[in-house]
Amino acid sequence: MSDARLLTPAERQVSTAAEGAALDLAARLPSLIVAAKEIASSVMHGVHGRRVAGSGETFWQFRPFVAGESTAGIDWRRSARDDRIYVREREWEGAHTVWIWIDRSPSMAFTSKLALQSKLDRALVLGLAAADLLVRGGERVGLMGLTRPMAVRGIIGRFAEAMLAEERAAGSVPAELPANMTLAPRTQAILISDFLSDPAEIGEKIKILAGRGARGHLVMIADPIEETFPFAGHTEFLDVDTDASLRVGQAESFRGEYISRLAAHRDAVASAARRRGWNVLPHRTDRPASEALLALRTRLEADPTQFARVAG
Repeated sequence: MSDARLLTPAERQVSTAAEGAALDLAARLPSLIVAAKEIASSVMHGVHGRRVAGSGETFWQFRPFVAGESTAGIDWRRSARDDRIYVREREWEGAHTVWIWIDRSPSMAFTSKLALQSKLDRALVLGLAAADLLVRGGERVGLMGLTRPMAVRGIIGRFAEAMLAEERAAGSVPAELPANMTLAPRTQAILISDFLSDPAEIGEKIKILAGRGARGHLVMIADPIEETFPFAGHTEFLDVDTDASLRVGQAESFRGEYISRLAAHRDAVASAARRRGWNVLPHRTDRPASEALLALRTRLEADPTQFARVAG
């Protein structure tokens, strides 16, 4: 007997919406991939990374031999040209792991006339560009819940294929927060979202991810209209995640309260992140994506025990 069954109207609606989203993403991905590569290259250009000594294959420098250390590293040819003994020092090449998660839930598709692109497209460009930048720096990067950590030149294409495959899967509805997984020590996570979920839920998710000491960075994407609330007169607000709506007669009268509540929400999210040693990086979609990527790179390099090698 076949296991096939008729879909309910609600299930058909979800399936149709998911299929439409997958087709839409497939159509936009080529241009987003190009943008991600260009931004990653622009941020990397002209910036020289820190280099430290350690186990590896790449020669770094000669330094004088120190009494008491192993003689295995002595370069006798170089030492013969001087009256000192020199050690051939190599550059440290220990790759670390970075996990990236990109919010692709319905609310991320929002875009206003003030924005350069939708929150979703900006999140995708930043996530893919960050992956490319990190791989060029010698790190392993994984797409949380979709791929294993890898260090390959075509990381942007791999990630794009993984996300598209998930979008095309039957019944797939991207979640507003990443799945529960406890990250290993000395790894880092980059979560890219508008983070408009319940701050308590966000805090609990960070607690799980950071349970073994992993560090993290929340890139908070916002459309400029979400921050300025430029509405006036009779206005209807629609929730893109549900069928809920709200009609108000004088929208401008809500501006002050709205801005205060948004600030309180962001403070709560930032507090939840700080409790675990994580940080929050705000970014608006009316600003260049390169600004956010450069700021993110600075955050990733801030802790030398986490990332000592940086592409330059």
